[in-house]
Amino acid sequence: CYCGPFMARNSEKAQNLLNRYVRGKEEAARRPVIKRPSHTADCRSVVDAEKWRMQIMREIGKGVSEIQNSALGEYKTRELNDNINKLMREKRHWEKKILELGGKNYLKSTPKTVEEDGSVTYGGYQYFGEAKNLPGVKEMLAKPKLSTAKRSRADLYKGVDADYYGYRDDEDGVLEESEAKAEALIKKRAVTALEKTLQQQQMRQRQQLQQQEEEIV
Repeated sequence: CYCGPFMARNSEKAQNLLNRYVRGKEEAARRPVIKRPSHTADCRSVVDAEKWRMQIMREIGKGVSEIQNSALGEYKTRELNDNINKLMREKRHWEKKILELGGKNYLKSTPKTVEEDGSVTYGGYQYFGEAKNLPGVKEMLAKPKLSTAKRSRADLYKGVDADYYGYRDDEDGVLEESEAKAEALIKKRAVTALEKTLQQQQMRQRQQLQQQEEEIV
C-alpha cells in the first residue's frame, strides 16, 4: 500500500500545530505579568477579585503543605506560618471585596474551628503544621483555656463586696490625702481667678474716673 502523500500531509499538520503551540507559549511569555493589587480598593471587577482570591488560596495551600515538614527548622517554620497568616487575612479582604461587588458570600463558609482547617488559633493568630510544635507555642497551646460557660447572676454577685463599691477606699488614708490636695488646688485657682477679676474691675473704674475728669476739664 502506497500512502506516502497522506503520511506527509499528517506530518505537515502536526508540525503546524507544534509551531502554533510554540508561538503561543512565546507570546504568553512576552506578555506583562499582572501582579495582584496590594489593596482591594484598586479592583473594580468581581471576576478579577475571584481570580486574586483563588491565587491566594493556592498560595495558602502550598504554604500549609510545606509547613508539615518537620525538617524546616524553627526560623523557616515561623516565617512560613507568619506568611500563611498574612495570606489568610488578605484572602478575607478579597472575600469582603467580592461581596461588596455583588459576588458570592464566602465569609459564611470561612473555617472558624480547629477541625475545619487543621490549625490552632490562639489570640487571633493561627498555627499550622509544625508551627504548633515550636518552642513556647506547644506549651502555650497546652495551657487550659479559660471557661467560657455562662455564669449565673448569683455567681456574679459572689465577688461583689464593700471593696467593689469603694466603701473602704479611704481606710489607708491615700484617698483622703489626694482629695485634700485636689481641694487645695481648686481653692487656689478660685482665689487667683477672683483676684484677677477684681483687678480688672478696679482698672475699669479708674479708667472711667479718668475719662469723667477729662470731660469736666
